[in-house]
Amino acid sequence: MALELKQSLKMSQQLVMTPQLQQAIKLLQLNHMELADLVSQEMVENPILEEVIEERSDPLAPKVDNQTTETTEDRNAEGKKEQEIDWEQYLDNYSSSPRTGAEVRRDADDLPTYDQTLTRSETLSEHLMWQLHMAEANEQVRKAAAAVIGNLSDDGFLSTTLEEIADEELLPFDDVEEGMLLVQTFDPLGIGARTLAECLLIQARVVFPDDRIVLGILKHHVAELEKRDFKKIARRLGVSLQRVLDGVRSIAELEPRPGREFVTEEARYITPDIYVVKSADGYVIQLNEDGVPKLRVSNYYRQVLTGAAKGDKEYIQEKLRSAQWLIRSIYQRQRTIYKVVESILKQQADFFEHGLAKLKPMILRDVAEDIGMHESTVSRVTTNKYVHTPHGTFELKFFFNSGIQRGTGDDVASEMVKQRIKTIIGNENQRKPLSDQSIVKMLAEENIKIARRTVAKYRDMLSIPSSSQRKRLF
Repeated sequence: MALELKQSLKMSQQLVMTPQLQQAIKLLQLNHMELADLVSQEMVENPILEEVIEERSDPLAPKVDNQTTETTEDRNAEGKKEQEIDWEQYLDNYSSSPRTGAEVRRDADDLPTYDQTLTRSETLSEHLMWQLHMAEANEQVRKAAAAVIGNLSDDGFLSTTLEEIADEELLPFDDVEEGMLLVQTFDPLGIGARTLAECLLIQARVVFPDDRIVLGILKHHVAELEKRDFKKIARRLGVSLQRVLDGVRSIAELEPRPGREFVTEEARYITPDIYVVKSADGYVIQLNEDGVPKLRVSNYYRQVLTGAAKGDKEYIQEKLRSAQWLIRSIYQRQRTIYKVVESILKQQADFFEHGLAKLKPMILRDVAEDIGMHESTVSRVTTNKYVHTPHGTFELKFFFNSGIQRGTGDDVASEMVKQRIKTIIGNENQRKPLSDQSIVKMLAEENIKIARRTVAKYRDMLSIPSSSQRKRLF
């Protein structure tokens, strides 16, 4: 079989991910805070970039830019002329993104003062180590106890096994076990336990040392307690149901998360990327640009470029191209986000006017076809970005949800049904909680047709336990 070399021409199409395209996609995925960090970092690394400092005569007066009133003809004309834009002129005359809508004023007086940012609360680890320094124990047990403290979860439970600690610290198992028992004598009560039952038992031995019902339940009948099978516990312990219920009440007073008071419940502050504000003429969309420097190319380096040496000129030209692409990418990012929110506002007008009860089913394709973009682009825009509305702050993905058929023929959004289930359960009699089938019937009265298994699925998504677990006996 002879080998033969041939030359041939072949035509094919191939998507090439240029660095500029990669940068544009990356910027599209960033939320407001991430964009602000990236722009600040780029300003440090690229001397060509400088911030545009704007001055306003009256900071309290709302300012509406002419660019907010955009017609279909304007948009079509813009698409035709996009390739004709003189980007160097654009860099000189425009900021990093379009100004849209009435500006929302956020007063700096609301910020915390400097002295309010200097302190922090004691951590669980610090609290336990302080007690360890005060305890009487030999060096091996102290080392084991310190290892146990280092392996506690935020709730105060031991998150690994004693065998693993012994292997890692090269300590005898007996010393590690003694170290754990030492930690379990520390404050708060129940700390260092391996299970919830052990945690509650440690507390009960101190709080209810003479209550044999409480101690008996926690030692031998935790499984029945979890199933709320109080009659079986009563039979096993040979006592009345009332005495078991009294014991359960006592157990309910114990702390299931002993490390709770040391957990800093840091609120997750969300900075909206977009504001939708209601005005006399309808709704106005404003992109949040607080904290994001408005960029332009430094005129100084333009002048330096004229008489620069070859090596310096190449460096400046490279940084200039990078600056131009960054500013252009930010501009396109903001325009894309604006168009997506504009489409959502148009298709979910009833929600913005009346709230969650009027949220409509909508999918990515609905917006993609409306604005002439690919679904993947819309997906990137709506991920991890938030919009502030008259009814609260929501992730953009919140507006995309499936539909459920009403008896009247129209569809309702699945998110609305979830919230309706949450409201129904929130108003139920806790001594006689509603079953999933009962909720199905209640929704049917509102012309919402839904299966029992769907109610159970939505209830699980809302982290709501079953009716038997929600039942209160006292």
